[in-house]
Amino acid sequence: RVHPLVPATGSIGAADLSPLAHTGLVLLGQGLAEHEGEILEGAHALAAAGLQPVTLGPKDGIALLNCNAASTGPGALVLADARAVLDALDSAAALSFEGFRANVSPLDPRLQALRPAPGQAETAARLTELLDGSLLWKPGAARRVQDPLGFRCVAQVNGAARVALHGAIEAVEIELNGAGDNPAVLYESGEILSNANFDVTALALAFEALGQALAQAANLSVMRLFKLMSPAFNDLPRFLTPIGKANNGFATTQKTAAALEAEIRHLALPVSLHVAPVADGVEDYAPMTPRVVAKTGEIVERLRLLTALELIAAAQAIDLRKLDTVGKGAREAHAMVRSVCAFLDEDRPLGPDIEAVAARIAGTA
Repeated sequence: RVHPLVPATGSIGAADLSPLAHTGLVLLGQGLAEHEGEILEGAHALAAAGLQPVTLGPKDGIALLNCNAASTGPGALVLADARAVLDALDSAAALSFEGFRANVSPLDPRLQALRPAPGQAETAARLTELLDGSLLWKPGAARRVQDPLGFRCVAQVNGAARVALHGAIEAVEIELNGAGDNPAVLYESGEILSNANFDVTALALAFEALGQALAQAANLSVMRLFKLMSPAFNDLPRFLTPIGKANNGFATTQKTAAALEAEIRHLALPVSLHVAPVADGVEDYAPMTPRVVAKTGEIVERLRLLTALELIAAAQAIDLRKLDTVGKGAREAHAMVRSVCAFLDEDRPLGPDIEAVAARIAGTA
């Protein structure tokens, strides 16, 4: 439980030299570290934990410094969070299908076979499972032949996000199991070779793609959310309030959703396309991987809140319709929401409800 203090800025993604140097200093009894809430000099932090500074052997210094652990480690955590959010987003979409009384024909496996886009069939199958037992599968249950695209395109868009997630997982696993230090010491042949295995362009591009895919999924979530609140698209009360014009219902949450989606779109813009040359022009290329990973994590945080908001609004829509029979997965999602968030009758601040559901998605509550 000795945690080195590491600056968030200082690496451009051509090996995370500066952040890892701060970590290495603490191993040597230098630098600064946190131990039990107190900031101490490295040697004192180690002593407080009953540890001694390490003695480095041959090549240990390069092994500690010349890799991309400050990108890969946080990246692995971001991907775990992203997977949880995408699972919750599929559940939110299923709950919105129920609340909107959407047409489930776009989930038909025969349609997926007509154009097997990456991830589409898998997500359609997942939504079908979440809606297992729903009355929406009965003939004539849908209110429209053609629903808004926020409902019709869930399999395509969430499926693409799932594929991007898998691509980022593969890129992280390569880094976790590979050697990126330069020079490489080939012990068996007795050679030392200069190389560029520290370059993690593939990792940066995988996270850029994931961020952009999540931004598309966020846009669809907002569109479903707004349609749930609009009598022009459904037969529910405006802004999902059971009381009427004297109450706001979910009206102000539209601003929250719009703000979150705008921030997600901004964060999805590439940051990996250019960085100023360093090392007197010798290091004239870098992919800015640590920042790419960090901003993808910020996208996930905002998408978690947006997903929580959709779950709450969709649960409200289901309760307003007094639906006794919904799909198995949708029923479980509804129960999760109601375990921390009551039905909205009289207006109340909804921020705490959104944060409570978001914490359930994150697994922190």
